[in-house]
Amino acid sequence: MELRQLEYFVAVAEEGSFTRAAERVHVAQPGVSAQVRRLERELGHDLLDRSGRAVTLTDVGAAVLPWARAALGSVESARRTVEEMAGLVRGAVRIGMVVSCGIPDLPELLSAFHSSFPGVEITLAEANSDSLIASLVDGQLDFALIGYAGGAPEGLSVRVLADEPLVAAVAESDPWCSRESVTVAELLERGLISLPPGTGLRGALDEACGSRRPRIAFEASAPPMVITLARRGLGPAVLASSMAGDLHAVRITDPVPHSRLAFAWRAEGPHSPAARALIGLAENRVTAG
Repeated sequence: MELRQLEYFVAVAEEGSFTRAAERVHVAQPGVSAQVRRLERELGHDLLDRSGRAVTLTDVGAAVLPWARAALGSVESARRTVEEMAGLVRGAVRIGMVVSCGIPDLPELLSAFHSSFPGVEITLAEANSDSLIASLVDGQLDFALIGYAGGAPEGLSVRVLADEPLVAAVAESDPWCSRESVTVAELLERGLISLPPGTGLRGALDEACGSRRPRIAFEASAPPMVITLARRGLGPAVLASSMAGDLHAVRITDPVPHSRLAFAWRAEGPHSPAARALIGLAENRVTAG
Protein backbone atom coordinates (compact mmCIF):
# COMPACT_ATOMS: atom_id res chain seq x y z
CA MET A 1 0.00 0.00 0.00
CA GLU A 2 1.40 3.36 -1.06
CA LEU A 3 0.51 6.86 0.07
CA ARG A 4 -0.24 7.97 -3.46
CA GLN A 5 -2.80 5.15 -3.76
CA LEU A 6 -4.56 6.43 -0.66
CA GLU A 7 -4.31 10.01 -1.95
CA TYR A 8 -5.88 9.07 -5.30
CA PHE A 9 -8.62 7.02 -3.62
CA VAL A 10 -9.57 9.93 -1.34
CA ALA A 11 -9.56 12.32 -4.29
CA VAL A 12 -11.90 10.11 -6.34
CA ALA A 13 -14.20 9.55 -3.35
CA GLU A 14 -14.44 13.29 -2.66
CA GLU A 15 -14.75 14.36 -6.29
CA GLY A 16 -17.08 11.54 -7.38
CA SER A 17 -15.13 11.33 -10.63
CA PHE A 18 -11.84 9.91 -11.85
CA THR A 19 -11.46 12.80 -14.27
CA ARG A 20 -11.89 15.51 -11.62
CA ALA A 21 -9.69 13.56 -9.20
CA ALA A 22 -6.95 13.40 -11.83
CA GLU A 23 -7.15 17.17 -12.32
CA ARG A 24 -6.96 17.67 -8.56
CA VAL A 25 -3.82 15.56 -8.07
CA HIS A 26 -2.27 16.64 -11.40
CA VAL A 27 -1.94 13.12 -12.77
CA ALA A 28 -3.35 11.63 -15.95
CA GLN A 29 -6.70 9.90 -15.42
CA PRO A 30 -5.47 6.39 -16.41
CA GLY A 31 -2.73 6.69 -13.79
CA VAL A 32 -5.24 7.48 -11.05
CA SER A 33 -7.48 4.62 -12.12
CA ALA A 34 -4.61 2.14 -12.21
CA GLN A 35 -3.34 3.06 -8.73
CA VAL A 36 -6.81 2.77 -7.18
CA ARG A 37 -7.23 -0.64 -8.83
CA ARG A 38 -3.92 -1.78 -7.29
CA LEU A 39 -5.11 -0.62 -3.87
CA GLU A 40 -8.35 -2.56 -4.28
CA ARG A 41 -6.50 -5.72 -5.32
CA GLU A 42 -4.20 -5.41 -2.30
CA LEU A 43 -7.18 -5.03 0.07
CA GLY A 44 -9.18 -7.72 -1.71
CA HIS A 45 -12.33 -5.59 -2.08
CA ASP A 46 -13.75 -2.97 -4.39
CA LEU A 47 -13.69 0.46 -2.75
CA LEU A 48 -15.53 2.32 -5.50
CA ASP A 49 -18.70 1.59 -7.45
CA ARG A 50 -18.08 2.56 -11.06
CA SER A 51 -21.41 1.36 -12.45
CA GLY A 52 -23.26 4.68 -12.35
CA ARG A 53 -22.66 8.06 -13.97
CA ALA A 54 -20.94 9.20 -10.77
CA VAL A 55 -18.33 7.15 -8.93
CA THR A 56 -19.57 6.25 -5.44
CA LEU A 57 -18.17 4.42 -2.44
CA THR A 58 -18.94 0.78 -1.75
CA ASP A 59 -19.63 -0.18 1.86
CA VAL A 60 -16.00 -1.25 2.22
CA GLY A 61 -14.83 2.00 0.61
CA ALA A 62 -16.93 4.04 3.05
CA ALA A 63 -15.30 2.17 5.94
CA VAL A 64 -11.79 2.65 4.56
CA LEU A 65 -12.14 6.36 3.67
CA PRO A 66 -11.74 7.79 7.24
CA TRP A 67 -8.61 5.68 7.74
CA ALA A 68 -7.15 6.82 4.44
CA ARG A 69 -7.78 10.44 5.35
CA ALA A 70 -6.24 9.91 8.78
CA ALA A 71 -3.13 8.31 7.26
CA LEU A 72 -2.67 11.21 4.84
CA GLY A 73 -3.25 13.69 7.68
CA SER A 74 -0.60 12.02 9.83
CA VAL A 75 1.94 12.19 7.02
CA GLU A 76 1.17 15.88 6.46
CA SER A 77 1.54 16.57 10.21
CA ALA A 78 4.90 14.83 10.21
CA ARG A 79 6.00 16.88 7.19
CA ARG A 80 4.93 20.15 8.86
CA THR A 81 6.77 19.17 12.05
CA VAL A 82 9.99 18.56 10.12
CA GLU A 83 9.58 21.85 8.24
CA GLU A 84 9.01 23.76 11.47
CA MET A 85 12.01 22.18 13.15
CA ALA A 86 14.12 23.05 10.13
CA GLY A 87 12.76 26.60 10.29
CA LEU A 88 13.80 26.85 13.94
CA VAL A 89 17.31 25.74 13.03
CA ARG A 90 17.86 28.20 10.21
CA GLY A 91 15.08 30.74 10.76
CA ALA A 92 15.12 34.42 11.65
CA VAL A 93 12.95 36.79 13.69
CA ARG A 94 12.77 40.56 13.25
CA ILE A 95 12.02 42.43 16.46
CA GLY A 96 11.39 46.06 17.33
CA MET A 97 11.25 47.94 20.61
CA VAL A 98 10.36 51.41 21.79
CA VAL A 99 13.30 53.78 22.17
CA SER A 100 15.21 53.60 25.46
CA CYS A 101 12.77 51.29 27.19
CA GLY A 102 14.05 50.44 30.64
CA ILE A 103 11.79 47.44 31.24
CA PRO A 104 13.86 44.23 31.21
CA ASP A 105 11.12 41.94 29.83
CA LEU A 106 12.31 41.99 26.22
CA PRO A 107 16.04 41.32 26.87
CA GLU A 108 15.08 38.49 29.23
CA LEU A 109 12.69 37.05 26.66
CA LEU A 110 15.32 37.19 23.90
CA SER A 111 17.89 35.55 26.16
CA ALA A 112 15.52 32.68 26.93
CA PHE A 113 14.60 32.32 23.25
CA HIS A 114 18.25 32.28 22.16
CA SER A 115 19.03 29.60 24.74
CA SER A 116 16.23 27.39 23.37
CA PHE A 117 16.83 28.12 19.67
CA PRO A 118 20.47 29.17 19.21
CA GLY A 119 20.31 28.69 15.44
CA VAL A 120 17.69 31.39 14.89
CA GLU A 121 19.02 34.76 13.75
CA ILE A 122 17.59 37.64 15.81
CA THR A 123 17.58 41.26 14.67
CA LEU A 124 16.47 44.11 16.92
CA ALA A 125 15.77 47.76 16.07
CA GLU A 126 14.49 50.74 18.07
CA ALA A 127 11.78 53.13 16.88
CA ASN A 128 8.77 54.99 18.20
CA SER A 129 5.58 53.02 18.73
CA ASP A 130 3.69 54.28 15.68
CA SER A 131 6.54 53.16 13.42
CA LEU A 132 6.74 49.77 15.15
CA ILE A 133 2.99 49.23 14.82
CA ALA A 134 3.10 50.05 11.11
CA SER A 135 6.04 47.69 10.61
CA LEU A 136 4.22 44.88 12.40
CA VAL A 137 1.06 45.34 10.34
CA ASP A 138 2.87 45.34 6.99
CA GLY A 139 5.08 42.38 7.91
CA GLN A 140 8.45 44.12 8.24
CA LEU A 141 8.61 43.03 11.88
CA ASP A 142 7.55 39.76 13.48
CA PHE A 143 7.34 40.95 17.08
CA ALA A 144 7.75 44.19 19.03
CA LEU A 145 7.62 45.87 22.40
CA ILE A 146 5.30 48.86 21.91
CA GLY A 147 3.62 51.61 23.90
CA TYR A 148 0.07 52.70 23.17
CA ALA A 149 -2.95 54.48 24.63
CA GLY A 150 -6.56 53.29 24.55
CA GLY A 151 -7.46 49.96 22.98
CA ALA A 152 -5.06 47.57 21.29
CA PRO A 153 -3.89 48.76 17.85
CA GLU A 154 -6.00 47.38 15.01
CA GLY A 155 -4.65 44.20 13.46
CA LEU A 156 -2.39 43.32 16.38
CA SER A 157 -2.49 40.91 19.28
CA VAL A 158 -0.96 42.30 22.46
CA ARG A 159 0.10 41.06 25.88
CA VAL A 160 0.23 43.99 28.28
CA LEU A 161 3.31 44.21 30.52
CA ALA A 162 2.54 47.54 32.20
CA ASP A 163 -0.53 49.79 32.39
CA GLU A 164 0.33 53.02 34.18
CA PRO A 165 -1.23 56.42 34.74
CA LEU A 166 0.73 59.40 33.50
CA VAL A 167 2.03 62.00 35.95
CA ALA A 168 3.42 65.51 35.72
CA ALA A 169 6.93 65.04 37.13
CA VAL A 170 8.44 68.28 38.48
CA ALA A 171 11.57 69.51 40.26
CA GLU A 172 11.53 70.95 43.78
CA SER A 173 11.62 74.47 42.35
CA ASP A 174 8.44 74.00 40.31
CA PRO A 175 5.19 75.68 41.47
CA TRP A 176 3.49 72.29 41.41
CA CYS A 177 5.99 70.66 43.76
CA SER A 178 3.52 70.97 46.67
CA ARG A 179 0.60 69.63 44.64
CA GLU A 180 -0.70 66.07 44.78
CA SER A 181 -2.75 66.33 41.61
CA VAL A 182 -3.57 68.60 38.68
CA THR A 183 -6.33 68.42 36.10
CA VAL A 184 -5.78 68.07 32.38
CA ALA A 185 -7.19 71.62 32.05
CA GLU A 186 -4.40 72.88 34.32
CA LEU A 187 -1.86 70.85 32.38
CA LEU A 188 -2.89 72.66 29.21
CA GLU A 189 -1.90 75.98 30.78
CA ARG A 190 1.75 74.95 31.18
CA GLY A 191 4.60 74.47 28.76
CA LEU A 192 5.30 70.73 29.03
CA ILE A 193 8.25 68.41 28.49
CA SER A 194 7.25 65.35 26.51
CA LEU A 195 8.24 62.56 24.19
CA PRO A 196 7.47 63.19 20.49
CA PRO A 197 4.32 62.25 18.57
CA GLY A 198 4.23 58.58 17.65
CA THR A 199 5.19 57.38 21.13
CA GLY A 200 2.77 55.68 23.50
CA LEU A 201 3.23 58.32 26.22
CA ARG A 202 2.56 61.19 23.84
CA GLY A 203 -0.45 59.35 22.46
CA ALA A 204 -1.88 59.01 25.97
CA LEU A 205 -1.31 62.71 26.64
CA ASP A 206 -2.92 63.79 23.37
CA GLU A 207 -5.87 61.46 23.96
CA ALA A 208 -6.45 62.92 27.43
CA CYS A 209 -6.36 66.46 26.04
CA GLY A 210 -9.08 65.66 23.52
CA SER A 211 -9.66 68.40 20.96
CA ARG A 212 -7.18 70.74 22.64
CA ARG A 213 -3.48 70.45 21.89
CA PRO A 214 -0.96 70.46 24.74
CA ARG A 215 1.73 73.13 24.59
CA ILE A 216 5.02 71.28 24.31
CA ALA A 217 7.91 73.51 25.33
CA PHE A 218 10.58 70.79 25.16
CA GLU A 219 10.46 67.56 23.21
CA ALA A 220 13.00 64.76 23.60
CA SER A 221 13.17 61.38 21.88
CA ALA A 222 13.90 59.33 25.01
CA PRO A 223 12.69 59.40 28.64
CA PRO A 224 16.14 60.06 30.22
CA MET A 225 16.40 63.45 28.48
CA VAL A 226 12.80 64.32 29.38
CA ILE A 227 13.64 63.59 33.02
CA THR A 228 16.87 65.61 32.85
CA LEU A 229 15.06 68.66 31.46
CA ALA A 230 12.43 68.47 34.21
CA ARG A 231 15.14 68.03 36.84
CA ARG A 232 16.62 71.34 35.61
CA GLY A 233 13.36 73.08 36.45
CA LEU A 234 12.28 73.64 32.85
CA GLY A 235 8.70 72.52 33.43
CA PRO A 236 6.51 69.48 34.11
CA ALA A 237 7.57 66.28 32.35
CA VAL A 238 4.70 64.05 31.30
CA LEU A 239 5.81 60.51 32.09
CA ALA A 240 4.54 57.13 33.24
CA SER A 241 4.38 57.10 37.02
CA SER A 242 7.23 54.56 37.34
CA MET A 243 9.61 56.89 35.45
CA ALA A 244 9.43 59.86 37.82
CA GLY A 245 12.37 58.76 39.95
CA ASP A 246 13.54 61.59 42.27
CA LEU A 247 11.14 64.09 40.68
CA HIS A 248 7.89 64.93 42.43
CA ALA A 249 5.10 62.99 40.69
CA VAL A 250 1.85 64.96 40.44
CA ARG A 251 -1.20 62.87 39.53
CA ILE A 252 -3.12 63.98 36.43
CA THR A 253 -6.92 63.84 36.68
CA ASP A 254 -10.08 64.71 34.75
CA PRO A 255 -9.38 62.46 32.87
CA VAL A 256 -6.58 60.19 34.06
CA PRO A 257 -4.33 59.39 31.06
CA HIS A 258 -2.96 55.86 30.85
CA SER A 259 -0.12 54.44 28.78
CA ARG A 260 0.38 50.74 28.15
CA LEU A 261 3.54 48.82 27.33
CA ALA A 262 3.01 45.49 25.59
CA PHE A 263 4.43 42.73 23.49
CA ALA A 264 2.71 42.82 20.10
CA TRP A 265 2.49 40.85 16.86
CA ARG A 266 0.15 40.55 13.86
CA ALA A 267 -3.18 39.05 14.85
CA GLU A 268 -3.47 37.28 11.49
CA GLY A 269 -1.20 36.52 8.60
CA PRO A 270 1.80 34.27 8.04
CA HIS A 271 4.29 33.72 10.84
CA SER A 272 7.55 31.85 10.38
CA PRO A 273 8.21 28.85 12.65
CA ALA A 274 10.79 30.94 14.52
CA ALA A 275 8.31 33.82 14.99
CA ARG A 276 5.62 31.43 16.24
CA ALA A 277 8.07 29.97 18.74
CA LEU A 278 8.97 33.44 20.03
CA ILE A 279 5.31 34.47 20.31
CA GLY A 280 4.50 31.27 22.19
CA LEU A 281 7.36 31.87 24.61
CA ALA A 282 6.22 35.48 25.15
CA GLU A 283 2.64 34.39 25.88
CA ASN A 284 3.82 31.76 28.36
CA ARG A 285 6.09 34.23 30.18
CA VAL A 286 3.38 36.89 30.45
CA THR A 287 0.83 34.31 31.68
CA ALA A 288 3.31 32.86 34.17
CA GLY A 289 4.21 36.38 35.37
